[in-house]
Amino acid sequence: MLRPTMAQILREGESAYAFVVAVARRARELADEAEAAGSPLEIKPVTAALGEFANGKAKVSELVKTRDAE
Repeated sequence: MLRPTMAQILREGESAYAFVVAVARRARELADEAEAAGSPLEIKPVTAALGEFANGKAKVSELVKTRDAE
C-alpha cells in the first residue's frame, strides 16, 4: 500500500494516540534488532513499522497491550 492514511490502517475502536505509540514502539524494536544484528536498515524504522501496520503484520492492540503490561 503506497502511503496509506491513518484512517486506512486503524481498526474499529483503536485510537490515533495508541496507533502513534504502537508505531514508535515497533520502529524502536526494528532499529534495535538491526543494531544487534549489525546490519544497516535499507529504509527508516518508522517507514518500515508503518508498512507492517498497513500490511496487517503488526497490530496496534497487540503491541500496546503487551508493552503496557510490563
